[in-house]
Amino acid sequence: MLSLQRRLEQLAREMGASFLGVADIRVAHKIISTQGSEYLRRFPTAISIGIRLSDAIMDSLHRHRDPAVIFTYRGHYNAVNSRLDQIALTLALELERDGYNAYPIPVSQIIDKGRLVGEISHKLAAHLAGLGWIGKSCLLITLECGPRVRFATVLTDAPLRAGSPIPDRCGECRECVDICPSKAIIGVPFNPSEPRNARFNAHLCHEYSEKREREIGEGLCGLCVYICPYGMQTEE
Repeated sequence: MLSLQRRLEQLAREMGASFLGVADIRVAHKIISTQGSEYLRRFPTAISIGIRLSDAIMDSLHRHRDPAVIFTYRGHYNAVNSRLDQIALTLALELERDGYNAYPIPVSQIIDKGRLVGEISHKLAAHLAGLGWIGKSCLLITLECGPRVRFATVLTDAPLRAGSPIPDRCGECRECVDICPSKAIIGVPFNPSEPRNARFNAHLCHEYSEKREREIGEGLCGLCVYICPYGMQTEE
């Protein structure tokens, strides 16, 4: 009989997941509960699920002022988010069938429009699970495909084996800083003891997105995803 962890990974892979990791999030409970709610402290573990984005679509994002490119990106983005939510729900139900508590968190959902945050940082969960590191862009950077991946999270109390965080490998690279049209990326390496605004101005990014929405009918940009050298290695 497969172990619970192997069973969850097999389910996720069969549904299209490219990445699956487990994180011990107790070290980040203060940050997580401040962003979301005290309720989240009841879960010691996070399952991080990732789906790799299409290189063909990501490679076209340098033409981010072309509506055809951006609307294609939006369709892909929404489809991946939907699949991630389905996988997260499936894993949560599997955990509950085994007698554990499980709490799937939607991929793209803002719960506080003032702070522009979701219920949890999916990137933080993926980082703690050892799937990558948080770069200067505030994106989760994987060795396999850079930031060309979307993540969902399931919180649980199941006794799963956790991974370990990967150290920052961005070094002196500033590609995402230099390409950002809104100048939202400050260029400071990730430090878990500092707030997000120490390295990323979410409101500048949001304002640029709203401007694009008015101009071309779609606010997605994606240049920081496009330019990361760890993602562009896939073109070789």
